Amino acid sequence: MNQTSNHKELLKKVRRIEIKTRHAVNDVFAGRYHSTFKGRGMEFDEVREYVPGDDIRSIDWNVTARTGVPHIKKFVEEREMTVMLMVDISGSNDFGSTPQLKRDLAAEVAAMLAFSATRNNDRIGLILFSDQVEKYIPPRKGPRHVLRIIKEVLSHEPQSTGTDAAPALDYLNHTQSRKAVTFLISDFIFPINCERPLKITARRHDLIAVAIGDNRERALPAAGLVEWRDPETGGRVLVDTSSAAVRRELLLAQEERIENLHRTLRRAGIDIIELFAGQPYDKPFIKFFRTRSSRR
Repeated sequence: MNQTSNHKELLKKVRRIEIKTRHAVNDVFAGRYHSTFKGRGMEFDEVREYVPGDDIRSIDWNVTARTGVPHIKKFVEEREMTVMLMVDISGSNDFGSTPQLKRDLAAEVAAMLAFSATRNNDRIGLILFSDQVEKYIPPRKGPRHVLRIIKEVLSHEPQSTGTDAAPALDYLNHTQSRKAVTFLISDFIFPINCERPLKITARRHDLIAVAIGDNRERALPAAGLVEWRDPETGGRVLVDTSSAAVRRELLLAQEERIENLHRTLRRAGIDIIELFAGQPYDKPFIKFFRTRSSRR
């Protein structure tokens, strides 16, 4: 397939994701995003005369003394926020047992969050990472900016196949001086010694983990001898999937990895949303939005 064909296919893929996620934003996520992320607080709007029923704690005593008429300060919610999407594009995310790869799901989730942010007039930025920062797109607004983000998540060729979120988290902390709502979208197959940078980032930003997985990573079919290639190291190994003991051992290893991840995130005070390629993601996000809103 030549470069022109690849470009056309990429544009089609971006367009499909745009249509699908815009529909989801309009029909499912519209109000939930707004109610969950309230902005940075309240900002001053105006001073007006007091009317019965106003909160007397809002009285502006200086203006009241100057005019001889009670006045109150009026505040409005400061809505605009910065939303940062940190997307793992390491080798392990190119896996998929369904037509949708983990990286495709990551792009779709990033698009849904970006369109939700745009609808609420928030700024959206992107950090793509492997075991290093691969690309940084500064926060901006607008649908065209969102389309660029989707395109980069789908098409950027990483310089490294390994995974380590620590350099990307450190980069986020150095580039975003103000608190940002940050979604860390990854399969989280990286060293758990990332706990310290996760804790530091969670103190500075509203950090949310979006764990992307594939069901075949947990439950292998009995398919005989299968050669596995590690997409991050290139190493190869023969696995006898016909052995129930081997399948059980692999399942236990995956469950232990996931439990370690949950434990690490809990200690860092980070919420997690778990998604699987080829499966709808609306219910996990709705559950997350509902839980967050109830806390507020």
